[in-house]
Amino acid sequence: MPDTVIIGGGISGLATAYYLAKGGATATIVESRPRLGGVIETVHVDGCTIEAGPDSFLSAKPAALELINELGLADQVIGSNDHLRVTFVRRGGRLTPLPDGLMMMVPTKILPLLATSLVGWRTKLRMAMELLRAPKPSAGDQSVAEFIEEHYGAEAVDYLAEPLLSGVYGGNPAALSVTSVLPRFVELANRYGSLTRGVLAERARAAGSGHEAAAPLFRTLRGGLGQMVDSIAAAIGGKIEVCRARAQSIERTGTGFRVRVDGDWLEARSVVVACEAHAGAPLVGAIDARIGELLATIPYSSSMTVALGFNAADLDRAPIGFGFLVPKKERRRLVACTWVGTKFSHRVPAGMIVARCFLGGMEDAGVLDESDQHVLAAVSVELAEIAGVRAVPRFSRIFRWPRSMAQYTVGHPQRLAEIEARAAMVPGFYLAGNAYQGIGIPDCIRMGRAAAERILTS
Repeated sequence: MPDTVIIGGGISGLATAYYLAKGGATATIVESRPRLGGVIETVHVDGCTIEAGPDSFLSAKPAALELINELGLADQVIGSNDHLRVTFVRRGGRLTPLPDGLMMMVPTKILPLLATSLVGWRTKLRMAMELLRAPKPSAGDQSVAEFIEEHYGAEAVDYLAEPLLSGVYGGNPAALSVTSVLPRFVELANRYGSLTRGVLAERARAAGSGHEAAAPLFRTLRGGLGQMVDSIAAAIGGKIEVCRARAQSIERTGTGFRVRVDGDWLEARSVVVACEAHAGAPLVGAIDARIGELLATIPYSSSMTVALGFNAADLDRAPIGFGFLVPKKERRRLVACTWVGTKFSHRVPAGMIVARCFLGGMEDAGVLDESDQHVLAAVSVELAEIAGVRAVPRFSRIFRWPRSMAQYTVGHPQRLAEIEARAAMVPGFYLAGNAYQGIGIPDCIRMGRAAAERILTS
């Protein structure tokens, strides 16, 4: 009997398994997909490294880099080319660069803000006057849209917050919880009143302490994030079993739990549910019906990644910057596009250009059901119109991710608190994944590691 059954072989489940194996515990991963890694998948086409899902992780969150170093991949880590980091936003049919000094949607430099055509003078004046905003008691959780509009106005929501967050969550700022999605900004607003003043004060304090961040904004692996998945699989091989099947239910026993898998039962002292919340909800009903109900209320967005490779000589001009975002007010199908070779070195050989396009989200999940031919036609039309790319691609790859990104909607902190409180009352039962305390790779690794540590010390 293994010490633990882990349901889900994405990065959360793999991190759990890795740290359990490192601590000498046995475990079985139950994964219904034909491969491990979840949304992390890397393919190589014509010398190009193509990420099917996330292409990097935030340097500011340490858990991913710590795991990568433990796996012996430190020499494979590369950073984003931040000296080339310009992101454009489509407005009025034109691409306009995000103004320099913008931290998400918080302006920290006056002159670039005054010069931009992305927002009008009324919004610029409001952003400048926000510096004078005094602290006031928090009104509790609210939507990102309400929070940003309160500070900077509705135009800042439409052309800053919405496109930036759609590219990350595939969600609507009017539904997303500001406390869960932008917790740091909420803390700064509570302390300083003005978000801009708070960000500037934080930067000044970091510079004064000598801890000013010199790291690139994003990090990844030279050969793709699939390297991390392969290295984890190699590290746990022979120590952790992988059961290629779908978990059907979980029940408590006198010694722990048993998990029904394809009609058979796997018994263990602990169980970690590390799959999507909507997949975990029906499994945990027999353990705690209320947890199952709460997991079922966590919405998920669907996304699609379309990678197109071009001969550079076929393009009229080389793309500039990391890519572009398309706000909802200007959007047809494309949500965003990244120029892979500009963002990361070593990903695209000389003489080629790769565009990684994003579609889907909460309001366009139906695109995943459309044919490859229809999707490629729509993407080609919009790339030509928005970025002037009219060349015939040398290759294309389409990746569909149905219901893969958790949405932290308003009220998520209260929902999470109840889930965690109830889970803590069931010895040996743990949850990990992007439905709880962060959607990024470092967040998922941190939660998986925390679950493993609790199991090892219990």
